[in-house]
Amino acid sequence: MKNKIINFIITFFLISVFIFIFFDKFAMPIYIRKGNTDRLINVRGKILERAISELKVSGFNGVVFDTVFTSELLPQTIIDQYPPSGQKVKKGRTVRLKISRPEKMVNVPSLVGKSRRSAEIAIQQLGLELDTVYIEFNPDYPRGTVAWQFPKSGDKIKKGRGLQITVSQGLPPDFYQVPQLFGLSLNSAKDKLSLSRLKLGKITYQQNEDLVPYTILDQSISPGTVLNKTTQINLIVSVLNLQDIFDSIQNQK
Repeated sequence: MKNKIINFIITFFLISVFIFIFFDKFAMPIYIRKGNTDRLINVRGKILERAISELKVSGFNGVVFDTVFTSELLPQTIIDQYPPSGQKVKKGRTVRLKISRPEKMVNVPSLVGKSRRSAEIAIQQLGLELDTVYIEFNPDYPRGTVAWQFPKSGDKIKKGRGLQITVSQGLPPDFYQVPQLFGLSLNSAKDKLSLSRLKLGKITYQQNEDLVPYTILDQSISPGTVLNKTTQINLIVSVLNLQDIFDSIQNQK
């Protein structure tokens, strides 16, 4: 019984060795075509056209499978390859190449007059960044809106670059600028004076049949004048008939 076990073990061992030698020396070389392999050349750092040509001469095929946008390398420079150089591979194998592309240029959007949030969204949608935000008083732009930008609208810059903007804080505390009131209705003029933190002064009526009643004909301080304190602005207003104004005043007494 013991001899049978020993014979079985020896037989099993010999068969296993035979199978291993057969696959190692005959079956596997045929399967992987061992006699038709070569070490892969290194094409990193070369221009795509030259890299593909050298691969073809060496018996391989090159194909672009990925790109990287960069300004640090010449366009179509090979950044990486797979399989890597030096690896033993079959002839005719396709080598995947990663190449460089020029960075994309985008038009700078117009941001002046937009809210800060709207400006940020417009910048992000184009793949740009908000680099610096300045805050300052500016009487020409409402509080919270963009009053200045750099680069300016329409310029072309590389994708991923940053922009600078200035966000208005509105009117300074001691800044009062007289608005243009000529041609406005009396009610509109009152609203505009209120927004400018100025006061309505004396109203003088002047008969004028060519204009809509209660249209502003003149103002006591020229539009655009900057004052350092709140001031009354006197107005001249049109009416169709001065008698109507006189009667209205008499009725109020």
